[in-house]
Amino acid sequence: MRKWNGKGNRLLAGMMGAFVTLCFVLSNPMRCKAQIELTAPSAILIERSTGTVIYEKNADEKRSPASITKIMTLLLTFEQIHAGKANLQEDVLVSERAASMGGSQVYLAQGEIQTLDTMIKCIAVASGNDASVAVAEHIAGSEEAFVKMMNDKAAALGMTGTHFQDCCGLSDSENHYTTARDVAIMSRELITEYPEVFDYTKIWMEDVTHVTNKGSSTFTLSSTNKLLKRYAYCTGLKTGSTQKAKYCISATASKDGIDLIAVVMGAPDPKARFSEAQTLLTYGYASCRLYEDQEPLKPTQILIKNALEKEIAIEADGIFSYLDLESIDFYAIEKALELPEVVQAPVAAGELAGYVVYSYQGAELGRVPIRYQTSVERAGFGSYLLYAFQSLLFQQ
Repeated sequence: MRKWNGKGNRLLAGMMGAFVTLCFVLSNPMRCKAQIELTAPSAILIERSTGTVIYEKNADEKRSPASITKIMTLLLTFEQIHAGKANLQEDVLVSERAASMGGSQVYLAQGEIQTLDTMIKCIAVASGNDASVAVAEHIAGSEEAFVKMMNDKAAALGMTGTHFQDCCGLSDSENHYTTARDVAIMSRELITEYPEVFDYTKIWMEDVTHVTNKGSSTFTLSSTNKLLKRYAYCTGLKTGSTQKAKYCISATASKDGIDLIAVVMGAPDPKARFSEAQTLLTYGYASCRLYEDQEPLKPTQILIKNALEKEIAIEADGIFSYLDLESIDFYAIEKALELPEVVQAPVAAGELAGYVVYSYQGAELGRVPIRYQTSVERAGFGSYLLYAFQSLLFQQ
């Protein structure tokens, strides 16, 4: 690979216009120097787009998660919807087992039918254990099968400190545990891949109607997340509490284009859970700035040999984000291409072509992959002969 630094280079000439699209998303540029003191034994604060850890305290300590378990339940539910295996308007039947769940519940009756959309509200807003089990059974056939899906997903996400025993967090089993870091990981996955979850987690209060063989009745869902009223930038996400887990929360917030996730586990009381999550979020917004390049590389072409085509399209694979905690000069950030001058056929669409590399004062900040947009076969003698023959025909 040859590094192209942009002097007289036709590809970088096209890239210069991309700097116009750079988005400088700023919060307070002065880094917060205050020390954070938490009563909760375990906590973490991360930024969503980069995953950068801004603060952590015993973030890898295994703890009982209570109802923040339901973050994974919601994640798998939305995953099924996006895969076309479920839809929001389909009916979910409440089993005898689901209706028998204790703890936080929305008092679903055996045989009751609600749409999946309503069930998600019951989980996200009121933390219904009965709704969680009903959805788990609906998706996987049984809660046990759904829990296997949860553990498989946790493994796929790299949640090495997590094992689930149920889908709602009611279990006090020693085999049902996670860490603040792992909660942040699954929270980040949920809100990044399925941001429509905020349509549910921002709900403060909403009525649902129970229809059973005894008639219909109205039940008011009331959010368990008091930060929605106490912190202006809060967008969700999930609370949890049991005698073993004490008081937990994964709190999400959005301000000035920056999305933060604050996880607090084992707080001694509800007041501490919310106030310490808010403390973390406030600290985060006072500590960081987000650099984003929405267009690392405009769609362009690169020369290709041993093919009938002379050029092949390349494009950057996504945007570039960097979370600054040191008040660096964003205008001094440099970007350069790492690409071959000429590529040899064959080439497959989606194959890695190179990188857009970002650096500051000689230190690399990160990189964005560049990929081929089409497939190009290697041309043999027969291909060239056919091409020449076709060219003569068109000329006539």
